[in-house]
Amino acid sequence: MVHFGLAWLALCVAFAIHVADEALTDFLSVYNPAVRSIRARFPFLPLPTFTFRGWLMGLVLAVGVLASLTPFAYRGAGWVRPIAYAFGIVMAGNGMLHLVGSIYLRKAMPGVYSAPLLLAAAIYLLASVP
Repeated sequence: MVHFGLAWLALCVAFAIHVADEALTDFLSVYNPAVRSIRARFPFLPLPTFTFRGWLMGLVLAVGVLASLTPFAYRGAGWVRPIAYAFGIVMAGNGMLHLVGSIYLRKAMPGVYSAPLLLAAAIYLLASVP
């Protein structure tokens, strides 16, 4: 169970670093206009736009809640497993979106610097789920 707990903690730390990376590289200046453009073409999609404060506070809360589950991951609590799969899959997808988006647009997108760390930590967690 130590590997699972360590992998959980590693992904929480990587997620926190990724949030800081996005905040420092003005992620919302890319995200909000993209969402507006998508909603103009597909108005049925419920994609939200954010203010910086609301976005950052939501992510800080998410990191805090997930980090608070670390002791349960170290103990190998069974109810943490489905959360771990969801957490790992979402973060792996997040990391891939930043990397693929940067390649597609041929420029470093906000959050791309921490995306490899996020992706690696997500894979580690997914491989460590008991």
